[in-house]
Amino acid sequence: MAKRYFTSESVTSGHPDKVCDLIADSILDEAIRQDPYAHMAVEATIKDDLILVYGEAGTTAKIDYEKIALGVMKKIGYNEEYHVLTKVNKQSPEINNAVAHDEISAGDQGIMFGYADDETEDLMPFAIDCAHKLAAKLEEVRRQDDRLRPDGKTQVTAEYDDGKLKRVDTILVSTQHTEKITQAELRDLIIEKVIKPVVDPKLVDENTKYLINPSGSFIVGGSWGDSGTTGRKIVVDTYGGYAPIGGGCFSSKDPTKVDRSAAYYARYVCRNVVANGLAHKCQLELSYAIGEPKPLSVTVDTFGTSKYTDEQLLDIINKNFDFSVANIISELNLRRPIYASTTNYGHFGRKGLPWEAYKKLDF
Repeated sequence: MAKRYFTSESVTSGHPDKVCDLIADSILDEAIRQDPYAHMAVEATIKDDLILVYGEAGTTAKIDYEKIALGVMKKIGYNEEYHVLTKVNKQSPEINNAVAHDEISAGDQGIMFGYADDETEDLMPFAIDCAHKLAAKLEEVRRQDDRLRPDGKTQVTAEYDDGKLKRVDTILVSTQHTEKITQAELRDLIIEKVIKPVVDPKLVDENTKYLINPSGSFIVGGSWGDSGTTGRKIVVDTYGGYAPIGGGCFSSKDPTKVDRSAAYYARYVCRNVVANGLAHKCQLELSYAIGEPKPLSVTVDTFGTSKYTDEQLLDIINKNFDFSVANIISELNLRRPIYASTTNYGHFGRKGLPWEAYKKLDF
């Protein structure tokens, strides 16, 4: 294989799309806290000082949508005055009837992908893993330095040689800031406090490029610089473009929505295929139909990195994992208010999430 490059990006909690993701997941958590069987699909959109909260809710929970949305803004670090408009209806009875069988069924049709590889300790592709860590570090530094503001993005370009990670070619960090800091001071701060503590120095050389706020001044940010909507960062939330995505977002959706729960389970399967030494790379595709309790298809691909054929590996997977919606919810214990903790820095590759747990496989 020739030399090639691959790039992935991440964003901080103050990015307007992520603001809306966190509002949606915080609403979901409150619903599940009161009613573990809540059926929720309540999203948000933000522009300037207006927050629109909208969607469908099938729950006995009493939810103060405005209070949650405004609380999220404060938590992130936006202290401007915001106004909340709410338009939330009851879940369609047709959708509810399709899901509420004796055996829990999928809340919608769709395809979901899972992926894992042994390129990093987190069993994630390097570029997205590194971009997330940089974004999380940027947030940590921002909360300690009042010259920085909540909105920010990171991007990492990795160089591969013969399919193996060789070096980091480019690191890009853009951060909102106040007028108290010059661009030169900002560059030094980001390199010393954000990049160097995160990126392995063995992967950096004299040709590695650092792009810090390449557009220049970045004072106006968040919803005042751009609009935001729940579910627009699904590549950031998954594998950074390194593996396919199903197309459905995660944030706002309760675990009967297989866009979320089955994607989590697919990652769980792939992660444990790799963690158990069955392959160096593993990708899984699932498909579901609304009202059906089990997947229509399960397809595995190890890209020639396993001593097992994909057919043999699928047999192993089916002996160790149950893809029914009811089992996914039960095995991963998804009827809990854990979703706001998933919103930022990727839904995969982070310790403490149930689909990131190790499972010893029988093979």
